[in-house]
Amino acid sequence: MTLEDWGWSPFFTEKMKPWEKSGYLPAKVIRAEKNYFRVWTLQGELTVRFAGKIRHKADSRVDLPVVGDWVMVEPQTGQRGIIHALLERKSSFSRNLPGRRKTKGQERVEQQVIAANVDLIFIVSGLDRDFNIRRIERYLTLVSSSGADAVVLLNKTDLCENPENCKARVEAISGNAPVHLFMAREAEQLDILFNYMQPGKTIALLGSSGVGKSTILNGMLGEERQKIGAVSQADGKGRHTTTHRELILFPDGGILMDNPGMRELHLWGDTDDLTESFSDIETLAADCKFTDCRHKTEPGCAVTKALETGNLSSERLVSYHKLKDELLNLKQQKK
Repeated sequence: MTLEDWGWSPFFTEKMKPWEKSGYLPAKVIRAEKNYFRVWTLQGELTVRFAGKIRHKADSRVDLPVVGDWVMVEPQTGQRGIIHALLERKSSFSRNLPGRRKTKGQERVEQQVIAANVDLIFIVSGLDRDFNIRRIERYLTLVSSSGADAVVLLNKTDLCENPENCKARVEAISGNAPVHLFMAREAEQLDILFNYMQPGKTIALLGSSGVGKSTILNGMLGEERQKIGAVSQADGKGRHTTTHRELILFPDGGILMDNPGMRELHLWGDTDDLTESFSDIETLAADCKFTDCRHKTEPGCAVTKALETGNLSSERLVSYHKLKDELLNLKQQKK
C-alpha cells in the first residue's frame, strides 16, 4: 500500500516541504472519534491526537484536522503518535455549523468542514418521503463551493410511483452533475458506483439519515460493515446508524467516505457558488437589461420574463432568491 493509494499527489508533496527534514510522517486521517484520530502511514495505522500548539494556533474549527486530511505525525511507542501539522486541503465540503447560538445579539457563524480532500460527492436522496428538490439544490450549491464534483443518486426507486419523473425534475436543476436512478439493495446496480471509482480518488457519500448510505456501502464492500436502522413510518426519517466519518480503501482502488446523516444544511460559501447550481438562471440573467438586476421587479429582466412565459418555475426562482439571500446574510455576519 502506498501514499498514492490514499490520494497523495504532487500537490501534497509541495505542501509537505516545510516538514521534509522534521522526521515526521505524512499521514491520512481515516477516522475521527471524540478525542483521537486513526491515521494511515507508511509504518501502518496509528492512533493519534494533535499537539496542543495546533489547537492554540487554530483561529477556528476549520484549522483542526478532519477525516480526509493529510497531516504530519510524530510516531510514538504502542502504535500511537502526535499530529504536529495539518497540510493545506485540496478541497473541502463545508457547512455553517448547526445549532448556532446568538452572540451579542447576532447569529454566530462558523465553518464546519464535513469532508476534506474529496474528489467526488455522491448526493444520495431517497425517492420515498425524503425526496426534496430544494434540499438537492442546497447540496449542489455546497458542492459547488467545495472544489469537488457531484453525482446525484436517487435511491429507493421501488418506493416511488414515477421515478423517471423525479429524475427529470432533478436533471432540470442539476447542471453538469449526472443523475442516476438507483436501488441500493440490488447488487447489479452497484456497477453504476464502481464506474466512478479510480485509484487514489476519494468519493464521499452525503445525504440525510435513512436515504440508504449504509446499504450502499455494505453492498459495495460485500459485507455488513455498517448497521442499518429502520426508517420511521411517521416522518420517513431514518435513525442515525452511522455515528462517525470514516475512509474505506477498496481493494481495486478508490476510497469511499461514509458520513452520518445531516438534517441541518446551512450554506457556507458566497453567491458565486450559485453559478453552477443555478446555471439556468445565471444563463438567463446574462440577457437582463441591467447588469446588477436582482431578478425581482426590474424592467427588462430576462429571468422574470422566463417566469412569465413558463420557461422557469416560480419554485426554482424562489429557491434561488432564498439561497442567495442566505449567502449574502452569511457574508454580512462574517464581517
